[in-house]
Amino acid sequence: MSLNDVQLPPALIADLYKNNLIETGTIPETTAPVIVQNEPGESMDPIAIGWKWLGNNKKNILAIVRSADAAHLPDNELELLTAMMTACKLGLDDIAILNLNNHPEASYKELINFFKSKIVLLFETEPTALGLPMSFPYFQLQAFAGNTFLYSPSLTELANDKVLKSKLWVCLKRLFNL
Repeated sequence: MSLNDVQLPPALIADLYKNNLIETGTIPETTAPVIVQNEPGESMDPIAIGWKWLGNNKKNILAIVRSADAAHLPDNELELLTAMMTACKLGLDDIAILNLNNHPEASYKELINFFKSKIVLLFETEPTALGLPMSFPYFQLQAFAGNTFLYSPSLTELANDKVLKSKLWVCLKRLFNL
């Protein structure tokens, strides 16, 4: 057998590259499989996940939403979110919007590893639902593992309640130094 014909089992390859994130090039909004990195010291079983998101994520800001009625968000909720991001001097180019209904088993580790998020906005998503080891109230900036999380009511609730919207705006101003 020559060196050109050596076949390595997937488990051995995973052990050799246990601390690497492997991507198959730039992936625009797609369902292409990607191998996600585990935390150092964890056993590495490559996880292929077809992520679906909206936006280009250039500033590593992840907005997690829940919507059963749309692939990403209903138009009115998307308009509200983009208006808030515009007020923060950000656009869809800067963020990634992920509908958790499309990925119900996703954990914060998988999301942060894939999206390289530094800021995670949780709309109607309990922090513990993503596997975060803590719970915190709405409108509290929470630092954890080198990231900042902000938990908020749904975009629908925010659209219908000026007090909630103003509380979120106060947090966003602090978060983005406005």
